[in-house]
Amino acid sequence: MQLPLLDDMHVHLRQGDMLQNVVPLTRAGGVGRCVVMPNTDPPITTIESAIRYKRELESGNTGIDFLMTLYLCPDLRPEDMVAAKDAGVVGVKCYPQGVTTNSHWGVADLRGYDPLFSAMEKAGLLLLLHGEVPSQSEADICILNAEERFLPEVARIHEQFPMLRIVLEHVTTREAVACVKGLGDTVGATITAHHLELTVDDWAGKNHNFCKPVAKYPHDREALREIVAAGHPRFFLGSDSAPHPRSAKEGACGCAGVFTAPLLLPYLADTFERLGFLDRLHDFACVFGHTFYGLPAPKGKLTLEKVEQIVPPEYGGVVPFRAGETLGWRCRNS
Repeated sequence: MQLPLLDDMHVHLRQGDMLQNVVPLTRAGGVGRCVVMPNTDPPITTIESAIRYKRELESGNTGIDFLMTLYLCPDLRPEDMVAAKDAGVVGVKCYPQGVTTNSHWGVADLRGYDPLFSAMEKAGLLLLLHGEVPSQSEADICILNAEERFLPEVARIHEQFPMLRIVLEHVTTREAVACVKGLGDTVGATITAHHLELTVDDWAGKNHNFCKPVAKYPHDREALREIVAAGHPRFFLGSDSAPHPRSAKEGACGCAGVFTAPLLLPYLADTFERLGFLDRLHDFACVFGHTFYGLPAPKGKLTLEKVEQIVPPEYGGVVPFRAGETLGWRCRNS
């Protein structure tokens, strides 16, 4: 089966030695274009730092088209959004304070950013939302309901800025799927390969499956599967592939992140075939994302082969998703 190179609309590529390891593996997983997350240390908060980071990513000559984003923070000014767009930045990523890796610089109150959202709407930049309410923000909030409690804010921003394209990232709940479906053509969502497989039982006590937002209940996983099987054009691939060294995942407080980059296409093909909607893979991974972003179709092809392979135990000290398991597919560049 031939496919275009994948559009991964949400990926973490890290810094330094980890970056040098992860970027080629991302290309090996079938990705030709990706939206790069800005939660580095320090975060990517200026046009200049986004340009520098992109140059570092491109130094490996992998042929990936890196789409850069800025980290939502008080330093971003509405008057700079046109210049950011002109520099190749595609969006601004919101991290609620304290909800995931390197989010301690994140946002406590989104309402204060309405002038920025207005400028983004006019400039054509996307707002990318990590959709969780911080657990310390109010009573009765925990990792299992933090996404659902965030959804009214998505609806508020959409109502106030109806032409602002919003992506609710890595959705995990039935309620999030319904929210995105109901808000109209300028609101989309990314879905990861691992959230199509996992529920709470798969990460509780199993650190390598722990990510944020966490996988939820079986009915939530079923909602993700159903919307992908339906071929809804505003739900598309965003792997949220997030590498951490084994030592950081297996400690007393394991870091959040599931590493899927090296075998992203085989993971997807394995899941889609088993669930009976392999015919939806092309649009989900190669069409819907760039269409929502307003980008041209990807260049380049890859071949998806019906050949079994065993997921390696690690890649350069990072344990991948489903390590040691057998996948029914592999990909190679055409």
